[in-house]
Amino acid sequence: MNIYLVIIISALVINYALSAVAAWLNLRNISEELPLEFRGFYDQERYAKSQRYLRETTAFGLLHETFHLAVVLAFILFGGFNVVDGLARSAGLGPVPTGLIFAGIILLMSQVIDLPFSAWSTFVIEEKYGFNKTTPRTFAADILKGMGLTAVIGGAAFAGIIWFFETMGPSAWLYCWTALSLFQIMLMFVAPVLIMPIFNKFEPLEEGELKRSIMDYARKEKFKMQGIFKMDGSKRSTKSNAFFTGFGRFKRIVLFDTLIKRHTVEELTAIIAHEMGHYKLKHVLKGIIRSILMAGFTFWLLSFFIGNPGLFQAFQMEHISVYASLFFFGFLYAPIGMITGIVDKAISRRHEFEADEYAVRSYGHPEAMITALKKLSVDNLSNLTPHPFMVFLEYSHPPVLERIKAIRKITDGFKNKGD
Repeated sequence: MNIYLVIIISALVINYALSAVAAWLNLRNISEELPLEFRGFYDQERYAKSQRYLRETTAFGLLHETFHLAVVLAFILFGGFNVVDGLARSAGLGPVPTGLIFAGIILLMSQVIDLPFSAWSTFVIEEKYGFNKTTPRTFAADILKGMGLTAVIGGAAFAGIIWFFETMGPSAWLYCWTALSLFQIMLMFVAPVLIMPIFNKFEPLEEGELKRSIMDYARKEKFKMQGIFKMDGSKRSTKSNAFFTGFGRFKRIVLFDTLIKRHTVEELTAIIAHEMGHYKLKHVLKGIIRSILMAGFTFWLLSFFIGNPGLFQAFQMEHISVYASLFFFGFLYAPIGMITGIVDKAISRRHEFEADEYAVRSYGHPEAMITALKKLSVDNLSNLTPHPFMVFLEYSHPPVLERIKAIRKITDGFKNKGD
């Protein structure tokens, strides 16, 4: 049997098995008893609802993953990629447009296959638990807008990679790496102004106590930004969030309107202090550097598999091409991607603890931070007791009880110093 096919199928099955085991352990780890820390925030009925939500979303996620695995395996084993390649080549165009047609067909098929699952999750499960605010019109518009952006931005990047590998010889990976890195940095500046407003409405936060509190804190921390914005998150869901976007002096603070409605000024400022901590501690910059270095390694590794006959035999391809090599390498790279993903999530969890500590030390309202975390967990029906293996495999943020425990430890340190 083709060694590449063995590696690819094994990687797909192992990844699925790990995800399924993590989900099973996570469900077994559900605690019927409400953690003491959340008494007064969760009543028993809502806590039971959060566990039903976890069970239902987990079961649905496993169903989706099982179906996806079956479709991908069937597509590989029965020569689906070769059929798509024949359709793309029938247009009689050059390597770049043929590659774009090939990629477009694959991505469109993936979108169609995932559509029923996305619709069920939004209009059945999220609706059932009181989260969904998305209308069918917004749902359809989001899909069309996403496809349009993928065609324009993703298509341009994909076309560039094909062109470099077709024309630049052994050093093509270096040109691809450089171009993609510059493109990624450019998007950091462009996305907040041109891309994100396509999906959501952003309005400057109105004058008042909240804006004054955030601006006073930002000035104290010498934190330059373009402004504070409110986003219409309630257009799609009742869930809450806050984030920073942009880079350098073009940074923006963005608060979901749902978040503003449910939190006090102190709690919201504590949340912003946490987000500022990521910038002040250079977590964002470190993430960008890691991403760029990882892209370089990936392109370098890819250069060894462009046009590899054995890899194309694994997918039953009649013709060898650069564009198909990019897709097939993605399957082959999956085990490395899984490992680097786990490492990235571990780094992210550590950064979350550090940003919490920064917020507590710089803003000085630990109880406001703790209350904000509790409210966010309750509002989003978050799992309070995830299994450690699920955290290891999937979580980019530490479990909320661990974050609260770490904050209280910092607070106790303050008190001991005061004594």
